[in-house]
Amino acid sequence: MQQDSIAVTGATGHVGGLVASQLDAAGRAQRLLVRDPSSPRLPALGTVADVARVDYADRDLSLAALRGVDVLFMVSARESPSRAADHATFVDAAAEAGVRHVVYTSFAAAAPDATFTLAREHHATEEHIAASGMAWTFLRDTFYIDFMEELVGADGVIRGPAGAGRCAVVARADVARVAATVLTAPDAHAGRTYDVTGPESLSLTDVARIISDVRGRTVTFHDETVEEAYASRASYGAPAWEVDAWVSTYTAIASDVMAQPSDAVERITGTAPTSLEEFLRAS
Repeated sequence: MQQDSIAVTGATGHVGGLVASQLDAAGRAQRLLVRDPSSPRLPALGTVADVARVDYADRDLSLAALRGVDVLFMVSARESPSRAADHATFVDAAAEAGVRHVVYTSFAAAAPDATFTLAREHHATEEHIAASGMAWTFLRDTFYIDFMEELVGADGVIRGPAGAGRCAVVARADVARVAATVLTAPDAHAGRTYDVTGPESLSLTDVARIISDVRGRTVTFHDETVEEAYASRASYGAPAWEVDAWVSTYTAIASDVMAQPSDAVERITGTAPTSLEEFLRAS
């Protein structure tokens, strides 16, 4: 039986590159869809991979790149005011090109009124994919373990209005393992939405403690008010939508919408997800 043709977007990025490497290790040929085919960040693969240029906002370019693709791994685009519209353009191109199944990296608790403002765009994209006629699988990731240490300021303090809220943070590598597994057997996961989480529910106080223990330095969490959070980030000169996203990263944690660990990573891949301590010690 002929194998599905798989395409991976964002292959020069973190998750897309990991997915491409996972598929390569499994011996699956693939098409890498990237903004810049000459990028040095293209993953080094053992099998020959087809590389095509895409821009989510360019329907014709995307249509050409997607011809002949059966199963598509769609990484969400970089954050921008036009992201939801760009996603819709790309999804329409995929449907027109004849893509059969889309595996999309969404976000936990995606909803039109999600506390984390960027999760609203993910919800809009999910809705557009579901209405496209293509089969779909949504991977609703929580915040990445990989990002936790970057929250620590130069003074060793994590600041934000997260309160005692918790998040089951997940490693990018675990998201990639789930995605690669789904891509190689998409029919078994059609119409499924998976909460892709790490193994433990952590407050930012917990995160600070674990970083302190592993790194041997003092890291603490300071619970800002929402007003303090906006004021402390005003000096960056970022647009309002971006500041809203930064602040709502913490208020989403405070709301506990990402607090519950799921069994998706282990159930789909057969291997338990990585904890924050494990990740830090390995890096």
